[in-house]
Formats: sequence, C-alpha cells, structure tokens
Amino acid sequence: MFTLNAKLALVMLFFIPIIIILTIIFRKYDREAYRNVRTKLAKINAFLSENISGMKTIQIFNIEDKTFDEFEKVNKDYYKETRNQIIILGIFRPSIDFLSTLTLTAIVWFGGKMVLKEIIPFGVLYVFVSYVQQFFQPIYDITEKYDILQSAMASAERIFSLLDTNEKIPNSENAIKVEKLKGEIEFKNVWFAYKKDEYVLKDVSFKIRPGEKIAIVGHTGAGKTSIINLISRLYDVQKGEILIDGINIKDYDKYSLRKNIATVMQDVFLFTGDIKGNIRLGENRITDKKIIEVCKFVNADKFIERLPQKYESPVNERGTTLSQGQRQLIAFARALAFDPSILVLDEATSNIDTETEGLIQDALKKISDGRTTIIVAHRLSTIKNCDRIIVMHKGRIREIGSHDELMEKKGLYYNLYQLQFSE
Repeated sequence: MFTLNAKLALVMLFFIPIIIILTIIFRKYDREAYRNVRTKLAKINAFLSENISGMKTIQIFNIEDKTFDEFEKVNKDYYKETRNQIIILGIFRPSIDFLSTLTLTAIVWFGGKMVLKEIIPFGVLYVFVSYVQQFFQPIYDITEKYDILQSAMASAERIFSLLDTNEKIPNSENAIKVEKLKGEIEFKNVWFAYKKDEYVLKDVSFKIRPGEKIAIVGHTGAGKTSIINLISRLYDVQKGEILIDGINIKDYDKYSLRKNIATVMQDVFLFTGDIKGNIRLGENRITDKKIIEVCKFVNADKFIERLPQKYESPVNERGTTLSQGQRQLIAFARALAFDPSILVLDEATSNIDTETEGLIQDALKKISDGRTTIIVAHRLSTIKNCDRIIVMHKGRIREIGSHDELMEKKGLYYNLYQLQFSE
C-alpha cells in the first residue's frame, strides 16, 4: 500500500489504533464477564449436586417449592451474566465491521478525489479497496476466535487457581518413608484448633502401645474425631507433638504414613463400580484370592455370595443398593485387605441392626488382633473388652482405664454408662 500511495496508506492506518484500543477494552470486559459466568455456573453445579444427593430429605420435608425457588434465583443469576457476556460480544464484532466499512469508505472518498484530480490512476484505487478487504479479513477471523479465547482464559484461571493452591499439610524435607509401622502412638501435650485460638483439644497426652486396643468416648464435641484426624495427619497440631514409633508424625512421609493406617468411618463411602473394586481401590497387589479371603474373615461373604454376580456385583453411587451393615462389612474387608499397622474405627458399629452388629463385632475382634486399634464409640456396650478407655470431655482427657476400673471410680465414664443402660 505504501509503495502504491503513501497518503492512502496513512488514511487506512489512522483506523488501526482505534481497532487496537477497542480490542483492549473488549478483552477487559469480556474476560470479566466470562469470570462471572463461570462463577455462576459453578454455583448451579454445586446446587444441583447437593440437592440431587439430598433429594430424599427435600421430599420428606416437602420443601420442593422452596428448593425450586432457590434454584430459580441461582439460574437467573447465571442467565444475567451470560446475557451480559453476549451483549459485550454483540457490541465488539459489529464495531469491527463498522470500522472496516468506515475505512473502506474513507479510502474510496479520498482515493476517488485523487482519481478525479488524476493524481492516481483508477487501478490503484481498485487495488487499495482489494487490499483493505484483505487486511481486515484476518481481523474478522480473530474477532470470532477472540471471544472463544477469552472464555478459555477465564476457565483456565479457575483451574490454575485450584492447581496453585498450596497444600496445608506439606511433607517435610527428607521425609521418612516407612514400609511397616509397629503401631506405637503417643500424644504429648497436644493442643489443636480448626479455627485460631478455638481449641478443640487442650493439653492432651496419652500413649498407646503396639497391638493395644483403645477406645475413646465422650459427649458430642469432646474431641474424639479430632484425635483420629490428627493420627492420619489430616491436620497439624498447633502445640505439642504426636509420635508414632517414637518419631514425630511431621517427619514421616504422609503418604507412606497413611498407607499404614486404615480408617473405617460411620458413613462408609463406596464408589460406583463393583464390590471387588471397592475393596481393592485400585491397588493391583491385592489379588482376587486375597479379597475373597478377607471377606470370609470379616463375615462379608455371607451376603456377597447371595448376590447374582457375587464379588463382581455392581455398586451404585455411594452404595445405595446395599444396606448400612453390608457397606460396613465391605469397609472392614477393605481395611483388612490393605493390612494396616493401625486400625481406626470412627462410630463404625452405630446404626446397625442386632444381627449385623453380631457379625461386625466378630469381624472387629478378628481384624483388630495383632494391630493397634483405636475405636471411637458412643455405644459403650461395644468397647467393654478394650484394653483401655480414654474418656474425653470438652477437649481434655478426664479419665483413662479399663471398663472395670472406670466403673469402680464412678466418675464421668460411670455416669455415661448409667445414662445408656439405666431403666
């Protein structure tokens, strides 16, 4: 263009800064609009996930209309943000078209005058018109892709913000990897809080010998579950220290540490798949033969063998097709298959019918044999045979002893026992 006619080329270049400025402004507002769209979409997904999972509760309490209204509000917020983003795109693309037409008009206007004054031949004007169209064609393509790019960038920001989140429980340098623990656990003056200065454990100290069977009891909120969370190093303590086999828990490689600890929760989580897969959990070293052995050992085979496909029977999401007791027995089999040094049971025998409880108690005796076992329980009848019982109250240890010793003291444990078994 400059070799043909510098003046006409400068006319066209006059509009280039306007296009650049417009693109910068569009990028700013379009990226922000897409951020808002992604945020609102995440809220819709979270709302749907939560309420579909809790559909039974919604139906039982007859709050379908209220839930629908809440969804309508979240959905409208998403609609508004999406509409704003479309409006921004609807302004940007026609603006580029308008500038392209304006540039072409200016070229024809000034070039036409030059042709009439015979400053340039008509062929040069024709070529300029063609070049202007060729110049703007990539800009049209970019404007189409630019919106997609902004959408991808906004999505990537959310993904990378998650990936860049620092681990709250990092491994220490030169962390100790351990194949097999002995199972000795010691709490030394442990203070722990989920929120700053709101301590749920206060100066807790106790020692568990390898292979010992310990129960932790106390009122709701006494700090029982917090203790087992700390043993698996799901959190770090604010004061004091926790030793396993005489080594500070922070010095262990947390992954090898957790491989030595199996936790059976009150609410057992089962993945979509089959029974065999829920016991193995992707650990290929656990053979089918091993799975069958551990299921027989914990009495889970009694109901599995009655299923049409036995160990390959499908399991729905969260194991909804299985009873609470059956899920609990699978959890015991899972724990035993991994052969942990430390076994933790968090209310694992609650909400179970009498017949299944008998199977679970028998399984509990078997899998706790030879390994350190920590039982958190509200039902005191299930822990009479423990070596020692730790009684928690308001974050502190109040009593430690066997069932008979604590009953003779007639202290807090005695009162709890009387509350459960008095007429």
